[in-house]
Amino acid sequence: MSADRSLKEVVLSDRMSAVAHMVTKGNAVCDVGCDHGFISIYLVKTGICPKAIAMDVRKGPLEAARKHVEDYALTDYIETRLSDGVTSLLPGEADTLICAGMGGKLMKRILEEGREKVRSMKEFILQPQSELQGMREYLREQGYLITDENMILEDGKYYSVIKVQPTTGDIGQEELPVVSRQVDDKYGPVLLKRKNPILLGFLIKERALCEEILRDLEKSGEENGTQIDRRNMRRREIAGRIRDIDAALSYMDAGGAHSLIY
Repeated sequence: MSADRSLKEVVLSDRMSAVAHMVTKGNAVCDVGCDHGFISIYLVKTGICPKAIAMDVRKGPLEAARKHVEDYALTDYIETRLSDGVTSLLPGEADTLICAGMGGKLMKRILEEGREKVRSMKEFILQPQSELQGMREYLREQGYLITDENMILEDGKYYSVIKVQPTTGDIGQEELPVVSRQVDDKYGPVLLKRKNPILLGFLIKERALCEEILRDLEKSGEENGTQIDRRNMRRREIAGRIRDIDAALSYMDAGGAHSLIY
């Protein structure tokens, strides 16, 4: 059974495949929050990486990852470790850090608490499930350079994958923004620069949603002073979102694309 399984192809979801294919070929990988270990298995089986360390803070998923590594006959190339963030990683053991499928706040904590270890790596591949703007702000403020991005639409949800290079001697020397700091942080400087078609579809959908919210706000009935203040605050918030979306659409040369129905 194990021998048969070891010959099987590893099939990743589109978003996990996007993560795997951002890894530089030949790099040793540390996958933090590895879940069942399939990214590490895929990277080694396809020859992208010579070895991997799959780590998770939860014993259950880590045990599942260990069994999967055994099933694919890769115990000589993939090690599983119980670890909170990169606590169990030794300096110099990995060239690439993968953090995927977790919230941006947790991801920032992992990078912050493991600062000395991660800064010595060649690259990070990050796929935050939330707080994308805050994540990009953090990376920029820490002097990390976003070198590649991808956006995936899978099962009706949008996922962004970010490739980051830790800088060594140019901390604080930022590149010029593509659109503006706020718009770049919201939507991704590389995605904007490359006029990513999935991002374009996302922006069009978000703009239509914002317009619908504004229409609903205008339909409100009788309100007291506090309710009016809240509605006006919400209106200003949505108007600000539309301004950022329009700035991004204008840069991407979308023309009248935001009137399309998605």
